[in-house]
Amino acid sequence: MNRGVVLIATIRNDGSPRLSAVEPFVLDGALWLSMLWGSTKAADLRRDPRILVHSTITSRDGGEGEFKIRGHARSEDDQDVQRRYANAVASALGWNPEPGRFHLFAVDIGQATFVQYDDATGDQHVAMWPPPSEFIRRGTGATTLGDREPATEILVSS
Repeated sequence: MNRGVVLIATIRNDGSPRLSAVEPFVLDGALWLSMLWGSTKAADLRRDPRILVHSTITSRDGGEGEFKIRGHARSEDDQDVQRRYANAVASALGWNPEPGRFHLFAVDIGQATFVQYDDATGDQHVAMWPPPSEFIRRGTGATTLGDREPATEILVSS
């Protein structure tokens, strides 16, 4: 799976969806998304903070799985936070963003989902939070799935 880029869905000014690629970064346990200064996707989020973050899928069978995060993007304009983010990104990725010259958003996660397909059986394994739930939908045909069945293969209870 390409961990360097995710797709985000934002809502354009006319209400239609916009799909864009961004590079996510986790800092202090938070998911951060930075965007070019003045970008339309940043304008979308400043106007309407609803966001969907989706991992990229690189194979037809979906065996690597896909992550989906639904939530709200919170704009971070504090120069100290942007500087700390910029220093961490420079150290980890070799990219040197200039504080105050990029848009920075923290993602407040409302729901996270992981979906993985078993190509041999056609089964779909799903783990979701919140609330934590996990289930399997058995493949019943080339393009059909059965009802949800409880599962415990992905999530670990604590």
